[in-house]
Amino acid sequence: MSRIEMHYHTREEIAEMAGRGFAAVVPLAATEQHGPHLPVYTDTLICEHIAFGAVERAAAQVPLLVAPVLPIGCSLHHLSFGGTLSFTSPTYLSMLREIGESLVADGFRKIIFLNAHGGNDPVMTQTANDLAVKHPIWTASASYWSVAGQALREAGAGELGLVPGHAGGFETAAILAIRPELVRLDRIGKDHPQRSWINAGPPGAFIGRHGELTGCGGFTDAAAAATAEKGRRCLDIIIDCVANWLVRTVQMMERGERER
Repeated sequence: MSRIEMHYHTREEIAEMAGRGFAAVVPLAATEQHGPHLPVYTDTLICEHIAFGAVERAAAQVPLLVAPVLPIGCSLHHLSFGGTLSFTSPTYLSMLREIGESLVADGFRKIIFLNAHGGNDPVMTQTANDLAVKHPIWTASASYWSVAGQALREAGAGELGLVPGHAGGFETAAILAIRPELVRLDRIGKDHPQRSWINAGPPGAFIGRHGELTGCGGFTDAAAAATAEKGRRCLDIIIDCVANWLVRTVQMMERGERER
């Protein structure tokens, strides 16, 4: 089987795969503060693990290539805490559109955005819509927690805290599973104030408060319950759900072509 990473192929190989109907998966992440105990690369580490794991699994059933992870996103709400790199929303929208335009120029007719940072979500969805309006292509977009949310809840992931939350038990467990040496265990407190309004609305709804869009002090919940084993279980569930979503999405695109 060919390598799933677009960036390890030559221009001729990419053109050939695009011509055969491969879908391009574009993983979106961020570089931003994650409290006193997690690295600012947390979202990107999680995104890489999920995206490459899910695409590798899904590629056994449908033709997929995964683009390099975009490690900087729309993180303006984290700038006041330091340790953050961010694009403004208009700049990020332009960047994602131009990545899409590049993939169209490369010959791809199926583009799928996979997101791992909350601030990217609305811009990503708008980009997917705009590209499908402008070009005769298929697009899709989703954040991993939207795809895997129900499965995580059924597996009891909520015992870690908010899922996905920000720099709380869930993300701390994920990094303990992926890169445990990067977690500052001595900086994890037993308690942290939680805001009842975070994740309180229905799926897809937004509620926010100035200065606390990601919780008190820049993170949502305490990480004391996090363990590497819990992180591995959650990540396995997410990879399985995302892989299944990718397979279904590509199959729906292919079915849609036959229905025209």
